[in-house]
This record gives sequence, C-alpha cells and structure tokens, in this order.
Amino acid sequence: MPRVLVLFAHPRLEKSRTNRALLSRVPKHKHITFRDLYEHYPDFNIDIGREQQLLLQHDIIVWHHPLYWYSAPPLLKQWIDLVLTFGWAYGPDGRALVGKAVQAVLTTGGADVAYTKEGFHGWTMEEFLRPLQRTATLCGMRWNDPFVVHGTNKLSQAELEGYAERYAALLLDLAWDAGGTAGALGHGALDDRIKQSNR
Repeated sequence: MPRVLVLFAHPRLEKSRTNRALLSRVPKHKHITFRDLYEHYPDFNIDIGREQQLLLQHDIIVWHHPLYWYSAPPLLKQWIDLVLTFGWAYGPDGRALVGKAVQAVLTTGGADVAYTKEGFHGWTMEEFLRPLQRTATLCGMRWNDPFVVHGTNKLSQAELEGYAERYAALLLDLAWDAGGTAGALGHGALDDRIKQSNR
C-alpha cells in the first residue's frame, strides 16, 4: 500500500469552519501521515532535512490549504521554495521525487461559477493552479485532479459533512491505490465509489 503525506497549511484555522470539518475526518490510518505546517513551524524556520526525509518515506503528497490570493498560504510557499531544492527535487540530478503523486486539496469562499471564463475571477481553478501543477511535474511527480470545496461561507451543515466524507474517502482511496491514481480518475468517479460503498 502507498503512504500518503498530508501537508496542511492554514494560518487561521480557528476561523475556518470548513477546514476544521475536513480535518475532523482525516482517517487515522497507518499509511496516512498528517502534518500541520503552521503547528510545526510557527516561526517559518523549516527543517529542510526532516521534510525531505518525510517526502522520501511517502508516495503521495497532499497539499491541503485555502486559496490565498489565487495561490497557497505563505508557509506552504516557503516550504516549496526551501524543501524542493535543485539537485534533489529537480534539475539534472534531482530525481528524489520522480514517480510520486501530488493531490491538491483546496477551500475557497468563491462559488464554483466564479472560477470560469465568464465568472467573477475570469479564470478557471485549474488555470490558477498551474504554477503548483508545474512545480509538481518539474519534480517528476504526477498531478492529480484537485479536490476543491467552493462557497465555504454558504455551506449548510449537511453540505459540509458531505465534503468531509468525500475528503476522508479520497484519502483512503489514495492510501489503497498503489498507482496513486485515485485523484487522477476525477472526483465524479470518487462520488460513484462513495455511493456504492454506502449501499
């Protein structure tokens, strides 16, 4: 079974009802490691060696964060800048991460329709995430379809619980999927598997 590393980054978790709900459903599983970057590095002093060791020990890396100004929060950006070093993660001799997979998990207050060509932001979520996608592929990692929770400010409790259930199912799917392709199948396929498991 593959090992999944969840790297969570939210500078104001106490203000995020949605992310607290998602985290409450992170499975306690021997092949799933959860790591809160703001808890480990409140001073932004990242232990590069430790983080690289964790990457080597896992097969699927989950970047879980809110969308901050169309990107990742500052600590996750610093983690990427410092941990994914030239000659180790990329470059002529940088092959440490080749064959692993990246699964983006994001929350945003904007509705899904806002992230369209005709919508408020004028671009799709996939387009906003291109820098993160290219970061992954530059390091030889596969980029799975992102798991996005839209409209967080207006979610009902039932909708919130539904997303939390889907997130838990996604992580378990990734931990069971030797190829790390559960996310790459798309979340319509994930929804079908959840429905089948609930019958």
